[in-house]
Amino acid sequence: AYPIRGRCGMTELSLQPDLGIEHVAELQQALLPHLDSEEPVALAADRVERVHAAGLQLLHAFVRDRAGAGRSTVLTAPSPVLVQAARQLALAVSLGVENPIALET
Repeated sequence: AYPIRGRCGMTELSLQPDLGIEHVAELQQALLPHLDSEEPVALAADRVERVHAAGLQLLHAFVRDRAGAGRSTVLTAPSPVLVQAARQLALAVSLGVENPIALET
């Protein structure tokens, strides 16, 4: 459900369009194998159309925990819906979506 596209030295996960509370367990299962990975992780967030606080909190915890271990994680091309929700919960800066990174084509 969360396709992985590998780039040189980076794992890219595509977030699903719906990050509502009913999908948080699925999101957690998709992220968990990458928590301790030394390889940088890019979360492609361009397709996110719906998000709840629980989904953002999980993304925040993933990014925070990886950063605490010195591991790089970025959200690329975050959708306007994700950016707005992150701003409302004061997570935009910690998620890195205030100055988003464009998705390479």
